[in-house]
Amino acid sequence: MAHPAEDLRRTVLDASLALVAEEGLGALSLREVARRAGVSHQAPYHHFKDRAAILAALAEEGYVRLQASMRKAAAKGNSPLEKLEGTGRAYIQFALANPALFKIMHQSELVQIEEHDQTLSIAQETFDMLVGFIEEAARQANKALNPAEVAITAWCVVHGTAMLLLENRLQRKFPARAKESAATETVLRTFSRLFER
Repeated sequence: MAHPAEDLRRTVLDASLALVAEEGLGALSLREVARRAGVSHQAPYHHFKDRAAILAALAEEGYVRLQASMRKAAAKGNSPLEKLEGTGRAYIQFALANPALFKIMHQSELVQIEEHDQTLSIAQETFDMLVGFIEEAARQANKALNPAEVAITAWCVVHGTAMLLLENRLQRKFPARAKESAATETVLRTFSRLFER
């Protein structure tokens, strides 16, 4: 059974994310979060000193969930390259399923993750996991690639695809129906050619 303090923290985070998703970042204030959560105006301050702390906590949760999705997708792959493609697919699917959370995680004007050790640590873990999958794929393909540089490229590719899909900028390039999956598979296929023998 959850402790009441844990319940309050969870309630504040859930109310905050719902508020950002529905009304945008401009609507986020601790007073409005408290109102939505049905708690006193001072209650959110028991866990968060300001809205930046709430956003950092949401970003941290986002990275935890993203990392879990990427690991689950990778586990379905039969080869290092399939694992790598699975993580890219999971990244884009996560962004499309959680647009408000995804933006909080990646927009530096919302969260300065360097100022939040826990958030920075899990974000780095997620990137390091990607580097590991690239190392495996490069080793199997017998390619002399710099895994960290390729990981940055991979991140740019999937993040750019996710943002373009979220902003509905690919509608002319792909059919309206299933454009998300068509765009995802196109960019993943193109990126995977780096590892062809």
